[in-house]
Amino acid sequence: MIELHGFAQSNYFNKVKFVLLEYGIPYEEVPTAPSQAEPMLAHSPLGKIPFIVTEQGSLCESQAIVEYLAASYPEKRIFSADPWEAAKERELMFFIDVHLELVARNLYKQAFFGGTITDATKGRTEKLLVRHIEGFKRLAKFAPFVRGERFSVADAAGYASLPLVGQSTQIVYGRDFLAEAGIDWRAYLQAFSDRAAALKVNADRKAAFARGAIWKGN
Repeated sequence: MIELHGFAQSNYFNKVKFVLLEYGIPYEEVPTAPSQAEPMLAHSPLGKIPFIVTEQGSLCESQAIVEYLAASYPEKRIFSADPWEAAKERELMFFIDVHLELVARNLYKQAFFGGTITDATKGRTEKLLVRHIEGFKRLAKFAPFVRGERFSVADAAGYASLPLVGQSTQIVYGRDFLAEAGIDWRAYLQAFSDRAAALKVNADRKAAFARGAIWKGN
């Protein structure tokens, strides 16, 4: 059985967990914090989570894990059967992970962990995020899901990460950059209200925060 290592406060852990739950792939959850200890580095070369442990070995990076799951369980149809649709799903996931969340991550120290970031970081991040959100709007449908009327694997990334972008910009700048651009991510979350995978991910995330965060940010 696949072991999923990480913790419920991590959006990338939750992205993988959402996929495992949504597509009914058996797994065991193993609470694991980032670490530079040698045993951890044997599984994740930068000591990051999430990573999975399989019979073949270990695999890190959330998108690589999702791709592995899709290839290993073709009957689950994690990505669309149509090559174009599958490519568009991957495109959206890349935009969310890299062009939105990874940029917004520069704000998390101040937004979520009690630290302070420099004015230069704020200015640089604002310019990038505003530009990248406008690009994302040209791709995303939100009708109600990111690719259109039908749920797709791209929504695992959207569900896990878009709230962090909106919340962090609201806290740091006093403006929700997503909402300001016309992306109602709160309404988007409502589209998941009857999805068991989303409910499980969210409940576990809330419970983990209630117990006390084990990750203090970069």
